[in-house]
Amino acid sequence: MLWIALVALAAIATAFMLLPLRARAATTSDRVEGSISILADQLREVEADAERELITSDEARAAQVEIKRRLLALHRRGAPAHAAPSGQKGHRVVWIAALLVPLAAGALYTQLGSPEIPSVAFADRQDERDEQTRITELAQQLTERLESDPVGGPTEGWMLLAQTYMRMGRYADAASAVAKVVDRPDATSATLSQYAEALVAADEGIVTPKARDAIRTALKMDPSNPAATFYEAIALNQAGDGAEAHDLLVSRLNAAGRPEPWMDIFIVQANRIGESIGREALSLADFAPMAAGAAPGPSESDVAAAAEMSEADRAAFIRSMVERLADRLATAPEDLDGWMRLGNAYRVLGETDSARDAYTRAEALAATLPPDDPRPQSIRQALSELDAKG
Repeated sequence: MLWIALVALAAIATAFMLLPLRARAATTSDRVEGSISILADQLREVEADAERELITSDEARAAQVEIKRRLLALHRRGAPAHAAPSGQKGHRVVWIAALLVPLAAGALYTQLGSPEIPSVAFADRQDERDEQTRITELAQQLTERLESDPVGGPTEGWMLLAQTYMRMGRYADAASAVAKVVDRPDATSATLSQYAEALVAADEGIVTPKARDAIRTALKMDPSNPAATFYEAIALNQAGDGAEAHDLLVSRLNAAGRPEPWMDIFIVQANRIGESIGREALSLADFAPMAAGAAPGPSESDVAAAAEMSEADRAAFIRSMVERLADRLATAPEDLDGWMRLGNAYRVLGETDSARDAYTRAEALAATLPPDDPRPQSIRQALSELDAKG
């Protein structure tokens, strides 16, 4: 009986795969074509950045996975990123593959498989699925409470709901939650920039006119808002104004009076844009000399010594600096910026679990910050990128 069900499911899946071959390709809209073009450019930029070592291999893989996910989402809307091969030869190959693959898989499964044995990966991830279910239920309960509030629900509640949806990847729902409060008198520049962030994420990285309006309003309320500046630069670059976008990012970096957690992503984005318009590569050292009272950095003699080290010795030297920062935070656990620096350091080393732990500590400390402070948004973005790496 089980085998009959498996064969039936295989037949249904094969049918669903082959049916589109009989249909004519749908006409692609100008907007979706533009989205695909931009995402394809972003994919090439990530590959180029990785080759030039502007970003780490882990960061490149995470970015490529996210961009390909968005391309797949556009495919599912009926907008293929490339023209499908025409002619009977291409169709015959697909038909043959569609028929032979299930047969080959079935033959292999009869030798190696056992339907009575539960999936180990499935069992191992049960706790993760339970946690996700719990978060979904809590988000639904919060939504119901906010919507039933006769005065519309507190702004903090809607922003918390939006942040939860962003972590869950439900970007359209996050945008809808923030939309409830953007026109309230207590809306801040951070409120508008978070609204823009959710809109951009929901549109697969495209800055739509609605998102652009939110960005401009955020900058009008607070010209120093780094999140609004970042998305304004993305909008300018997407509109073909790469030089202006680069200048905007550099100007904001120059205006920072001390090292800030958002500087890294500004520099990466500025270098991506700068490469396409012939600008010199930037580094954090150009804008963020070590601030007084911050975690101790390498001395001049340390830098000179590191230059003469082997790759293995240099890696050990860097790790010793990270360990010193971790040791200092063990005695000063309330240092929010320190935890953010530690999280970023672990990301550079490719230690995603340690980075996630550090950013989680920072997220807890950032919960009491005022809504216009950009650090919570930087932490959420870092955690989202780490979650994408798995």
